[in-house]
Amino acid sequence: MGLAMKISVVCASFFSALLVTTAAMATSPIVTSNTLKDEYTGLEQREYVPFVASDTIGAARQANGPVGGYVMQSFQGISQYDVATYARNFIPPDTMGAVGTTQYAEFVNGGFAVYNKVGAVLKATSDVAFWQAAGQSSANGDTRVLFDKPSGRWVALSFGASVSDIQIAVSNNSNAGGAWKSTIFTGFAGGTADYPTLAIDKHAVYIGTNNFNGNGSFGGTTLNVIPLSSLINASAPTTAGLKQFVTPYDAVNGGADGGFAIQGVNSSSASTTGHVITASLFYNDVVRYDITNAGTAGAAKVNAVYINAQNYDQSGAARQPNQVPDANPNGTFSSNDRVIDTLDQRIGSSAYEVNGRIYAVYTVTPIGTDHTVVRYDVVDAATNAILDEGAIGDGKHDFWEGSLNVNSLGQVVIAYNRSGSDPTDGKVSILARVFNTGANGKLTQLGAETLLKVSAVDDYHNGTVDGQVADGRQRWGDYSSVTLDPTNPHKFWVIGEYAREYNDAAGGHPGGSGRSRWSTWISELNIGTAVPEPSSWMMMIAGFGLVGAARRRQARSRIATTTA
Repeated sequence: MGLAMKISVVCASFFSALLVTTAAMATSPIVTSNTLKDEYTGLEQREYVPFVASDTIGAARQANGPVGGYVMQSFQGISQYDVATYARNFIPPDTMGAVGTTQYAEFVNGGFAVYNKVGAVLKATSDVAFWQAAGQSSANGDTRVLFDKPSGRWVALSFGASVSDIQIAVSNNSNAGGAWKSTIFTGFAGGTADYPTLAIDKHAVYIGTNNFNGNGSFGGTTLNVIPLSSLINASAPTTAGLKQFVTPYDAVNGGADGGFAIQGVNSSSASTTGHVITASLFYNDVVRYDITNAGTAGAAKVNAVYINAQNYDQSGAARQPNQVPDANPNGTFSSNDRVIDTLDQRIGSSAYEVNGRIYAVYTVTPIGTDHTVVRYDVVDAATNAILDEGAIGDGKHDFWEGSLNVNSLGQVVIAYNRSGSDPTDGKVSILARVFNTGANGKLTQLGAETLLKVSAVDDYHNGTVDGQVADGRQRWGDYSSVTLDPTNPHKFWVIGEYAREYNDAAGGHPGGSGRSRWSTWISELNIGTAVPEPSSWMMMIAGFGLVGAARRRQARSRIATTTA
């Protein structure tokens, strides 16, 4: 990476990049010996190509997946074929779901579905229909959802009809297929309150946004903290008591490091201090800070520090088997064998605090290597010391789009996508690994990784037809989810993305566009009370040595100077 700071952003006209040059940053007060993170808005690409769909989520669906080991069941979630029937055909899906007491609720860009716990569809509709029923006028994607166990209610958010606004819906009860009520607030006036995140603790709801001005330039970040009692009550959700912590940024004057893709930390602790974890905006590091008196008028942002995470390189596209000869018609990609967007080092999925430890995952490329890995961090919530930091990778495949959850016993499930160049095992797949947290905070892997789903096609390229060179950035994700069953602490539910069959006659869709299509897959894992194998951690360290898991840069003792 160069010495000058830059920010590559995507404007509202869908992926037109704006580059802040060295000269533009010359007067910035920010240290110029590091590179500002590349950042992309999550504005989804809508496809207007005529679309033929021969199956819907309420009709013919793929058969359930195999069971065995940790996997109790797996079943098909919403696909791009489904949302196209609603005229809501977007790339990527923004894969999101959560488990409740008796149901699993899923949102993607364009769709909403509710399943019972054996995979039967109880409700399926468009995202717009869902939000209109909840009291809003429309929806623009980037949906998140969580089930709040203490109240027995679901909480969801998305862009409003305007991408300046964030709308929040709360179910009336534990039935996700029943009635919901909603509220809305301005996330970033005059621009895009992009990539909204969601977290819940005992006192507040936390929503982080990456802010883009009307011209598409990065304008900083906002952490929105809303009293839980305002959103979850006996009448209807409100944003009364909302407090916004804004960290502005501009290309000339720079700004403080408020991170990006700000993740509040989900917690069942009774503490009135909320936790936040986020990728640094300027460094290859993670920023941690707290919100004291969360959910009250006295809420304050304090103790912002860098945790001194292991250094890494910026990540490239993920590999997959290549069925098309090398070509480079537009200067974007050399061929189909490395086109899948792994996004960046943002902490894109939910983070969790259990027993005073914060768990989070993100995608990076270890120094000196060229394959992405899913890195996990276990951080002491009080001291911000890294208790454990490891990588899921093997030097052969690309691993990305990770998500995790952890139960009260410190048992962890990390799910992710994996792909590679080898035609025998390189198709984009969804996998999961199970870990146990030791007394010192270090994770020990329990057994081998578990394969949940393999894509139906070798080369996912949603922007061009089968047999042609992929054109442009192949969006994936932008996130996945692992949630803990509120009725059983050993059951974890995973949702991830994979590639369905081509939209053509050979794939069963005569008259279709010929492009590959995204789909989602839901799996229930029961990790039981397995005892860790004593040698598994040492074996994992040895296996990951090639991808740089043991490298650590020199620790820094700087403070992240954020603004409120």
